[in-house]
Amino acid sequence: MKNATQEEKVIDLMKRPIPKKKVGIIKLKMIREGTSVYGTSRFQEPKEAADMVRHLFEYADREMMMVMSLDAAMTPIALEIVAVGGLSSCGVDARDLFKHAILSNAAKIICFHNHPSGEPAPSREDSLMTKRVKEAGELLGIELLDHIIIGSNGRYVSFKEDRISPFEDSTGIA
Repeated sequence: MKNATQEEKVIDLMKRPIPKKKVGIIKLKMIREGTSVYGTSRFQEPKEAADMVRHLFEYADREMMMVMSLDAAMTPIALEIVAVGGLSSCGVDARDLFKHAILSNAAKIICFHNHPSGEPAPSREDSLMTKRVKEAGELLGIELLDHIIIGSNGRYVSFKEDRISPFEDSTGIA
């Protein structure tokens, strides 16, 4: 077996499996829990997107991260809470964030999170996380359109609209 090819080695291993070694058999299934009418037309501006999800953050006493998946025509197809944190931070795992987008066959995503203080100014951590998500999306072929932080009294910050890193060279959602 010294001069065996890699394929022959694999075939030989399959003939002599490791005793009592369990291998998981996995089936993924997306279940739609419900639907909600979001409006009669696609949104074009970050304010419209912020207003669409604002009510979901209205009574939150902790930071939450939501991801909206969109198709290629910019029509929202799904929305999910991907992380719930504490009073001043919310740890987000990119795998969890993109799992939603992949399962819903999204072409693009918009991230939303709230600041329970009511002040929507992004922190350094918000900017770093946005940069990581944007880079991960580029690798996966799922564009991060924007990251919008929801504050109180109708205030919000759009990374894209305000040209905050990593969106220094662009404006608006479209």
